[in-house]
Amino acid sequence: MTERAIGSELLRLVEVMDKLRSPGGCEWDAEQTHESLIKYLLEESYEFIDAIETNDRVGMREELGDVLLQVYFHSRIAQDHQRDPFTIDDVAGAIADKLISRHPHVFAGLEVSGTEEIIENWEAIKAKEKGRTSPIEGVAMSQPALPLVSKLIYRADKFGQPLDIPKFQSSEPASESSVGEALASVIAWAYEHQIDPELALRAQARRYIEELSRSSQAQ
Repeated sequence: MTERAIGSELLRLVEVMDKLRSPGGCEWDAEQTHESLIKYLLEESYEFIDAIETNDRVGMREELGDVLLQVYFHSRIAQDHQRDPFTIDDVAGAIADKLISRHPHVFAGLEVSGTEEIIENWEAIKAKEKGRTSPIEGVAMSQPALPLVSKLIYRADKFGQPLDIPKFQSSEPASESSVGEALASVIAWAYEHQIDPELALRAQARRYIEELSRSSQAQ
C-alpha cells in the first residue's frame, strides 16, 4: 500500500466521522462525549491486546481500527469545544513534534551508546518539557493498581528517590513464570482472606505516593 493510499483512507475516516457527528448524521454519535467513550477506549485496547497475544492477524487489524476510531472520535468531539477546540490534525502534529524532540539521536545527530541511554534521554527530555520535579507528576492514577505501582517504582528509581519496599524472598530465580506464580499466590492468599487484591494494592500505591511527595518536598 502506498503512502498516498494510506493518507486517502485516513482522510476518508475524517470525512466519515464528521458526517456522523454533523446534523443529519447519527443521533447516537452526536450525543457522545469524552466521558461516555472512556469505556469503549478501554475495551478496544484490551481486545487489541487479546488479538496480539493470540497472534490473530485479522483480529489485530480489526481491533487496531477500533482503537483508531476512538482517537478520531475524541478528536472530532474536541473540534466542537467552544473555548479550546482542536482537530485530529492538531493531535497528529503534536505527536510528530514530540517524537522528533524525544529522539535527538535520530533527528539531531546526538550519539548514544544504546537503548538504555535512549530511554534515559527520553525521560530527561520529557521531564524538562513538562517541568516535572516529582516522580509522581504525570503518573496516571486511574490505571489499574499493578501497572500503577510498577510505574511508581520506576519513576522513584529514575528520580533517585527509591521506595523502601521489602525484598521478596524466594529460592526461585526471577523469571516470567516464577514471578507470575508468586503474584498468583498472593492473589489467592488475598482471596482466602476475603481481601480485594486490587483495592489492597491501590491503598499501598497511595502510601507510596505520600512517601514520594514527602521526599520531593524535602529536597
